[in-house]
Amino acid sequence: MRPLTAGPDEDARHTTPSPMLQRLAAERATGALLRDRGTLYLADGQVVHAESPATPGIDILLTTGGALRHEGWWDAVAQAGAGQRVARYLVDSGHVPGGALELCHLGALYDAAFFALAPTRTPARFRYGVSHWIGPVRPVAVDAVQRETLRRRELLDRIWPDALTDTAPVTRTAYPLDAPVPPRQLRVLELADGVRTASDIARELGRSAFHLLVDLRRLAAAGLVEAVGREAAPGAAAHGLAALPETADPDVALLRRLRDALEAL
Repeated sequence: MRPLTAGPDEDARHTTPSPMLQRLAAERATGALLRDRGTLYLADGQVVHAESPATPGIDILLTTGGALRHEGWWDAVAQAGAGQRVARYLVDSGHVPGGALELCHLGALYDAAFFALAPTRTPARFRYGVSHWIGPVRPVAVDAVQRETLRRRELLDRIWPDALTDTAPVTRTAYPLDAPVPPRQLRVLELADGVRTASDIARELGRSAFHLLVDLRRLAAAGLVEAVGREAAPGAAAHGLAALPETADPDVALLRRLRDALEAL
């Protein structure tokens, strides 16, 4: 069957991240949806795997996190890659507990899908019958993947609406740390050297790239990081509002709105 192609503007016109993906789910298609920033693999209309160059793969998440030794991963690829049963081999050989593999795979799937479903003007293509060498783990409904992608976009915009730190190299600003910063964000700050991007930092730390974006946007909102090559915005720190704590306190929410209004002025 010839590859299915979507027009370059199709996905950008809808609130659904990918109407083409929705159609493939309805027809219970099996194959690979190739998009500008990643690939989603479907089996019987459900998402079974996702990959994106913007985020660490499941191999990095498993090995950096300590759930699996590097030798164990490459042993599984060598023994079961050709048969497209790497995941099954990892569990059956005792390299990784089944529950740990499912959790890690689910995290990697949603992470890569978020980037793969980013708005684009490049045509998407679907190759029928293509499957991934990792093999079956736990399929996810297309609706769930699309909802989670939209939820993540909205979360990032609520934290800080400027998306430049998502893709550009990031660097620390000259603003001092006026309030405690969580250890996880401190590690991100240490690697914000003006050369690394969010994806680079995520790979180095072996962390979800989306969660890395969340940390960077919070640091940007606090005036502690900025994208390289652009003049620093006034920032929260310039108004004495740096490092507002992460809380649902309505007073803090008011301060955030005040900060945004000051920057707009």
